[in-house]
Amino acid sequence: MTDKIKMGTILIEGGALLPDSLRFESEPYSKGWRLLKNLDGYGLDRKIRQAGWTFFYMAVEMKASVFGFDAEKALRRAVNRVLANLRSEKFNSLEINQVAAKRFLGLPYVTVSAHPRHIQESMSLFHSKWVAEWDRAKLAPTAT
Repeated sequence: MTDKIKMGTILIEGGALLPDSLRFESEPYSKGWRLLKNLDGYGLDRKIRQAGWTFFYMAVEMKASVFGFDAEKALRRAVNRVLANLRSEKFNSLEINQVAAKRFLGLPYVTVSAHPRHIQESMSLFHSKWVAEWDRAKLAPTAT
């Protein structure tokens, strides 16, 4: 398997809003996502804080497993599955937590574990689902 995707690897959404002063090397990885080079979560967090922004870490772990004899292709498909789930949650970055190649009944498979991350200017994380729930709660009639 390639050493591009490993523990600590960060992927950032291509159109993510970032501070102007934030500079880093990256390369395209998947449709709409870029792979950071020479920078892990801690290093990126320091750079983002220096710019006055916040790099949120979500405790929830996202996992995907893919069967395949070609470990490289299986890894890419597993990462793409995690990215698809991440996009539905509206987070703009991802930190790879673990990559494992295993076998089940002789068939090889790859498992990828990752944590959603989010870069934004505000120190308060506002998730669109939460805001919608708060709005519904405010508009709901109260029993008197």
